[in-house]
This record gives sequence, structure tokens and C-alpha cells, in this order.
Amino acid sequence: IYGTIVAPQDPDAWRGLNRRRWLYFSKINHLSVDGGGTINGMGEQWWANSCKTNKTNVYMHPFIALTFHRCKDLKVTDLRVVDGQQMHMTMTNCVRVSLSQIAVMAPASSPNTDGIHISSSRGINVMNTTIGTGDDCISIVGHSSRINIKDIACGPGHGISIGSLGKSNSTASVKSVSVDGAFLSNTQNGLRIKTWQGGSGEASDINFQNVLMENVSNPIIINQFYCDSKIPCANQTKGVKVKNISFKHIEGTSATKEAMRFSCSEYTSCEGLYLEDVHLVLSSGEGFAESFCWEAYGTSGGSVFPPPCFSSDHKQLFVIKQEVPNEQQFIDSM
Repeated sequence: IYGTIVAPQDPDAWRGLNRRRWLYFSKINHLSVDGGGTINGMGEQWWANSCKTNKTNVYMHPFIALTFHRCKDLKVTDLRVVDGQQMHMTMTNCVRVSLSQIAVMAPASSPNTDGIHISSSRGINVMNTTIGTGDDCISIVGHSSRINIKDIACGPGHGISIGSLGKSNSTASVKSVSVDGAFLSNTQNGLRIKTWQGGSGEASDINFQNVLMENVSNPIIINQFYCDSKIPCANQTKGVKVKNISFKHIEGTSATKEAMRFSCSEYTSCEGLYLEDVHLVLSSGEGFAESFCWEAYGTSGGSVFPPPCFSSDHKQLFVIKQEVPNEQQFIDSM
């Protein structure tokens, strides 16, 4: 891709056409996308018409700008994706993917404009990439595993998210995720795991390490009561299990007093949590950051501030001690 691919500016240009996909690659093996060009979704009118921008708007399903579906041995490098109508780049049911030197940009006010969205895929490497949008910089959902994220700059946006998982009593499983090397600036969240009540499956064996944060509103957050709904979500005893999650070498500033929040269900508590060498202070420089725990079980090592609030009893599983595989080990294991 050279130069710029530009979408029609007026949403009416798409009447009668598929409104879920714009640029779509399906069932292709050994595909490479590069060239230094730009994909411009011209999303401004779509954002203005969004029901999240104005609740009186009639919902129109916007496009995903760039979709890769059931692709194997995919390589995307040296590419810019800007002002997506909704999500900028998605991988669904893909295997062995390398994404590098990608820039994804949209205003902080643009709704649902996730930068890179990974769903039901495995063996995904995201490296040396800059993302600033109105939603998650990177989101991982579905049945995804062996995800390696390294050297990422994120902001503005909602941070790096596992989930949401388990919506509408669905089953989801995200396993073996590594985030190693990230800079998050002025984001709504930092490192986040979010699950709905009533779902099933698990989010497990997830490692966040070597992360620097600047003025992040919720630097570390696990929320098993996620509810993005117009009406309150009912309390349910079933839920997605969250276990064996580690946060190591995390430092920076929090825009809110609660720098760490582990809000877990009494029925499917968070277990095997681990903190090591975490140092988060308030951006304002006034007072001290705090941590919150509810049904969260784990341990800590090294220096941790604010002090951890985990409970340690029979519900605790084990601390993740194995080394995070490097990129080549991820590739060799597939």
C-alpha cells in the first residue's frame, strides 16, 4: 500500500452495501501487507451519528476499517490506519500473525475506535507500534491464546484490555498473554481485565511487565462486574474465572487516587495474582495512591506501592514463576 486509501466521507454512500466491513481479507495464507501507506476511514461523520455520541441517534452499525479473517502466517508492517469508522484493525480466527511498525490514530473523543482488536486468534505478535484512539489501544477477546505484545506506545485511549469477556452468558477464554514493554500516556485505563457476570471460561496466565505510565486514570484494574449497558446488570453467581495474573516492573503516575483495583466476584474470585516492583504515585503529587481489593487472592514481591491488599488463603493458586517466552519461542511453539 502506497499513498492513501480514503473511504467515502458521507455514510450515505454505503446505503445498500455491507456495513460491517470496509477492507477485508479472508482465508489467505502467507499474506504480507506493507509499503508505508495510509488507510483513512474518514470516520468523523460516523462518530457524529453514533448513539454513544448522542443517545438520540438511531444506531447505524459502522465499519471495521481493516479486517483479517481466518488468515495464517500473516505479516503487517509499516502501515498507518487513521480515523476508522469504528475499530481500526481486527484479527478474527487468525493463526501466526506478526504486526510491527504500525501507527493507529483517531481523536480521543471518537467512540468504539479500538486500535487493534484480536478475537479467537492464536500466535499473535504485536511489536513496535503506536496507538492513540477513543477506545482500547489493544483489546483481546474470544478464544485467543499465545499473544505477545512488545514495545507499544498507547494514548489517548482506554489502555490495553483483556475483554470484555462473558457478555450475555457467553463462554470466552484468553490464555498465555504477554505484555512486555509499554508506555501509556493520558489513557482512561492502563492494564485491564474486564468480565461480565454470568459468563464462563477464563482469563489466565497473563503477564504484564516493564510498563511506564503517565497520568493514567486506572493504571491496574481487574473488574469482574463489567457492565456496559443502559440498564443495570443483574447479579449472577456464574462468571469468567480470572487466575494467574502478574504485574511486574510497573511504574508511573495515576490520575486518580485508586491506582490499583481488583474487583472480583465472591463466586468466581481472582486467584494467583502477583505484584512485583510496582511503583505508582499520584499525578497531582498531593497525597498517596491507594489500592482496592475485593475477593482478590495473591502475593507480592520486591517493592510494591501502593501496598497490595490481596488476601492469602486456600483460594490462592500459585505465583507465575516461568519466564515469558520471547518472540522466537512464540513462533517455534506454533
